[in-house]
Amino acid sequence: MTESATIENILDVYAIREQFPILNREVKGKPLVYLDNAATTQKPRVVIDALVNYYTDYNANIHRGIHTLAEEATAAYEGTRDEVQHFINADSREEIIFTKGTTEGINLIAQTWGRQNIKEGDEIIVSNMEHHSNIVPWYILCEEKGAKLKVIPIDENGDLIVSEYEKLLSSKTKLVSIVHVSNALGTINPVKKIINEAHKAGAVVLVDGAQSSVHLDIDVQDMDCDFFVFSSHKLYGPTGVGVLYGKKNLLEAMPVYQGGGEMIKEVGFKKITYNDLPYKYEAGTPNIADTIAFKAALNFTSKVGKEKIRNHENELLAYATAQLEETPGLKIIGRSKQKISVISFVIDKIHPQDLGILLDNRGIAVRTGHHCAQPLMDLFCIPGTTRASFALYNTKAEIDILMKSLHKAIKMLL
Repeated sequence: MTESATIENILDVYAIREQFPILNREVKGKPLVYLDNAATTQKPRVVIDALVNYYTDYNANIHRGIHTLAEEATAAYEGTRDEVQHFINADSREEIIFTKGTTEGINLIAQTWGRQNIKEGDEIIVSNMEHHSNIVPWYILCEEKGAKLKVIPIDENGDLIVSEYEKLLSSKTKLVSIVHVSNALGTINPVKKIINEAHKAGAVVLVDGAQSSVHLDIDVQDMDCDFFVFSSHKLYGPTGVGVLYGKKNLLEAMPVYQGGGEMIKEVGFKKITYNDLPYKYEAGTPNIADTIAFKAALNFTSKVGKEKIRNHENELLAYATAQLEETPGLKIIGRSKQKISVISFVIDKIHPQDLGILLDNRGIAVRTGHHCAQPLMDLFCIPGTTRASFALYNTKAEIDILMKSLHKAIKMLL
């Protein structure tokens, strides 16, 4: 038990596991050990039921219909918006824009706020630990506008070098786009300090919360970020749903993103007027069913309690780290003192993909490769890592299976 944990904050992991149907299956004749949660989490029964219930009970398009099914679907869909507002403590429900995921949220900002505000000679700052989704859109924008992309370095432990970040800031800095938690290292970045320093320089800040939203308490008002993006599928919800939070004044001043139904008020061949927030950025029929089911995922997470989840995951992280450190030839990549339950590692003379295949033969799902963070892998001079990432339903017994299988795989490969 972690020092901060109390009896009230201990997770009943076996009761939790009973709520996830997929954890009962076998892979290649072995019980599934799912340790790829940083890529996507599994879904509890309440989320699956919410998805099925929409299609069986009130399947209809939203916002445009006056019949009962349409009204029920609209109410459920908008109920998720209200739940998201509460979950991240946004000031207004109009600040919650539904997207298809974190990636689309970042691209939306790049193609609207970015195109409107970034000029030749301006600078955008990212870090060396960013996911490709938080590099490529800014690279494209910089190429288009003649702006410059600058990079915050990190140290050997995988922590941002904040003093170097402060040196990068100048009157030319227009945007800082920073990951809250690294998907490849698990590092928790000091986003409040990063945001504060950026605002002093007159820059806007986007925070990539794809990994943090499931592990950390998110308060966008306290954080004071200008934009915050995250995905449902990493938060025990369905795929194909994401959230873009933006400060209302910024969203109102930005140009539209996509044209079509819902994002308009009136359409004519000589004049078109656009809809109010949040619908201004939600063109066309959205992913209704999965958005509705996302509310069930948020409710599930809140009911279990993030503090309980963190205590459990931190205990798993410490348990796994201690065993991995005793494995000859193994090096953990990412040793920050502030991290979530992600462990990436390399083993001398063994390619991560070969290791991943052998672990899969034992029913163990881990992620191997560069984790969409190639610049980070280049920094550490490695082709990729093996990554085990833990969630609320994982157990120490599963870590024991991982370690036993890992040692067997090492003997086979060396």
